[in-house]
Amino acid sequence: MKWQILFFFVATMAFNLQAQVEPIEEQLIQLSGMVLDGTDDNLYPVPYTNIHVTGTARGTYSDATGFFSIVIRATDTLEFSAVGYKTVRFGLPEKLEETRYSIVQLMTQDAINLPETVVFPWPSRDHLRLEFLAMDVTPELQRYAAENLAEEALQRMRNEVKLDGNEHADYYLRQQAREYYHIGQRPPMNIFNPIAWKQFFDAWKRGDFKKKGQ
Repeated sequence: MKWQILFFFVATMAFNLQAQVEPIEEQLIQLSGMVLDGTDDNLYPVPYTNIHVTGTARGTYSDATGFFSIVIRATDTLEFSAVGYKTVRFGLPEKLEETRYSIVQLMTQDAINLPETVVFPWPSRDHLRLEFLAMDVTPELQRYAAENLAEEALQRMRNEVKLDGNEHADYYLRQQAREYYHIGQRPPMNIFNPIAWKQFFDAWKRGDFKKKGQ
């Protein structure tokens, strides 16, 4: 009985020591904040900033107002990147007493100078005619081009080809931007849209509203 009590006591102590030695990097932090343009004194949000946890596949992005929120480990390092801004890295302080932490991340605009592009015209019309006649435009290639550009083929590809990750992200961001555009107010009605009325009259003249078979 004494040995059982001693074994239980030693096991409890070992468990407590392991819990105390539990690495602080396993501590989860709810990190929230704003991403602002700190290039000058006029601070304004940087929307849709990519926020990536370095060394992992986890991350998020800021919304249209520059706000973001993500759960990370205490030792994780975040990388903020946006088009037209310098990439910034952020690491949490070593000693944190709370499981929630808020920051304001400033980003600086990064000007990128592209190399000069010089467009040279054809030396003469005769040279252009020779190059054009030398192109391989055999009837077989013309037939392939006509089949690939046919409206039925394009419509079939629109319905069958799936969107990749970037296209899904672009579609989601466009949907959010469309919702934020009219936030706090009633979206406009197409009844007051002259373009919509013109499309309606054009469809009426074409007979799009007639029943089939009549």
